[in-house]
Amino acid sequence: MPKYDYKCENCGVFEKVQPITEEALRTCPTCGGKVTRLISSNVNVIFKGKGFYRTEYKRQELMNKIKKQEEKTPGTDKKSDKAVG
Repeated sequence: MPKYDYKCENCGVFEKVQPITEEALRTCPTCGGKVTRLISSNVNVIFKGKGFYRTEYKRQELMNKIKKQEEKTPGTDKKSDKAVG
């Protein structure tokens, strides 16, 4: 569940863990004063596993693209590039 930051006019700033579906608090649970929800810089996101970021596979994608281009282009055999002596 996410944490939300609130500011009470009497108590100051506090955090509250709430489900996303729950409405924002309107009164302070400590003193009963008026509260406002703050825009939080507290982001608790955890990314697990491979493949989430496109950049993880960027090198592999590039190598596959080069390989496909080499297969399509005739005469790219490295042996034919050597000088005969």
